[in-house]
Amino acid sequence: MTALGFLYPGRSAEDDYPRIEQLLGSDVRLDLAHTDIGEDAHRVDALRQMGAPDRLAKGVEQLRLAGAEAIVWACTSGGFVHGWEGAQEQVRALATTAGMPASSTSFAFVHAAREIGAGRVAVAATYPDDVAGLFAEFLRAGGLEVTGVHSAGIVTAAEVGAWGEAELFALARAADAPDAGAVLLPDTALHTAAFLPALEKELGKPVLTANQVTVWEALRLTDRRVNAPGLGALFTREPIVQV
Repeated sequence: MTALGFLYPGRSAEDDYPRIEQLLGSDVRLDLAHTDIGEDAHRVDALRQMGAPDRLAKGVEQLRLAGAEAIVWACTSGGFVHGWEGAQEQVRALATTAGMPASSTSFAFVHAAREIGAGRVAVAATYPDDVAGLFAEFLRAGGLEVTGVHSAGIVTAAEVGAWGEAELFALARAADAPDAGAVLLPDTALHTAAFLPALEKELGKPVLTANQVTVWEALRLTDRRVNAPGLGALFTREPIVQV
């Protein structure tokens, strides 16, 4: 059994994780510790506070006791708002506190895009324009080319968590571009786990979503590869280790 730990802010789309665990169909357990979201606002100052070291540290002991072998800060905006260097420092501090390998959803997007060979990506963001722009800057710092950014302008995670299939598909379609090798949806408050194969069929290309890449990143940290087509093209890459 491989146990993976996730620090998830508040409660919006946390039910994606048991669904992903089921779709993995393997000896992998996903454990969540809910961190204090503070002010629910997609605003740079609030997002910086959301990922503050003391807030993240409070959930670490719960995951350590659960037997986690790696830990991921499951919040995209709470990472990239610190910039590339700041997000690296955030992850280093988390790894030191946890005493195990650590990463964040922001870095997961960069690593996942590289994994599927998507050097050019389109961003479908629920966030306001300024926050979405910071995500694009982060991706560029990671060596990716961003073909365009579409922003839905949603201010709160609570509103994003209430979105369904229709809103999700509309967002992805609005952001897609012919020259993009993949479409990225960077909000862990957005329910996507149930729709990944259908999204990829609709767009005709790989789709990377926040909770999906977060779990993949945790597997990467533990040197696991699981073949799970129900989780999209990212989970069908070689080498495959299936138990």
